[in-house]
Amino acid sequence: MTAFLLDRANIVNVLAPAADAAGRTGAYVTMKGAHGASIYFKVNQGNAATILVTPLQASAVAGTGSKALSANVPIYVNLDTAASNVWVRVTDAKNYTTDAGVKIKQVRFDIDPDALDIANGFDCIGLSTGASNAANITSADVVLGPLRYAEDVPATAVVD
Repeated sequence: MTAFLLDRANIVNVLAPAADAAGRTGAYVTMKGAHGASIYFKVNQGNAATILVTPLQASAVAGTGSKALSANVPIYVNLDTAASNVWVRVTDAKNYTTDAGVKIKQVRFDIDPDALDIANGFDCIGLSTGASNAANITSADVVLGPLRYAEDVPATAVVD
């Protein structure tokens, strides 16, 4: 069996699993080698404190000039992964705030390059979380794809 996902996408961890009391900003990846991206945010919510999740754009993987997205993007959520694996589309926006339910949750942002300030050189994406509670463990991955160039091993997305 072929590794079909890895042939067509590049998966990059941008926010390592950690307690998220004060909020934090993850790493950035370039979208130069992909037609689009999805940011997959996950929280093991051990405390009933909401979490603001905000995709960011930058002009370099160092986070240069980081700012909010230029346009609303599709957002999908699964607010109780123990009960279901079904994603539900919510209102398109530039960020999302989880509910306070103590569950394991997933939030997905689908990023088209048109949501970025391409005219001013913004081609990198990342993610930040707002202040929450130390009992809430968060993480995030970016899935870049479909890739612009077919390769056995996708080009790095963590270097400009």
